[in-house]
Amino acid sequence: VQLQASGGGLVQAGGSLRLSCAVSGRTVSNYGMGWFRQAPGKEREFVAWTGGTTDYTDSVKGRFTISRDNAKNMVYLQMNSLKPEDTAVYYCAADRSLNYNNHKIPAQYDYWGQGTQVTVSS
Repeated sequence: VQLQASGGGLVQAGGSLRLSCAVSGRTVSNYGMGWFRQAPGKEREFVAWTGGTTDYTDSVKGRFTISRDNAKNMVYLQMNSLKPEDTAVYYCAADRSLNYNNHKIPAQYDYWGQGTQVTVSS
């Protein structure tokens, strides 16, 4: 299974971006899919998850939306009202277990994309 994240870029505070994650090798519907981010000097942190239900970290609730298109084998992260603190490298990840209880833990995931940089200027 390979994951390819794209869609990052430089945006002003208050702007929007949509990240995409292309999944190849297996059908995306077989996986729990997550988005994580990592800012310089910080640990990788959970952002959003979809696997029948959805979940978000508190700091992005109401601003970010995760979705998947099983027919296209794609997962998306729509990010609105972006803030400078959203600046990070964003990663998509796939979890074979679809285990909701551990979906915020990076070690739960089996496959990772290469990351896409999101920079929000103030």
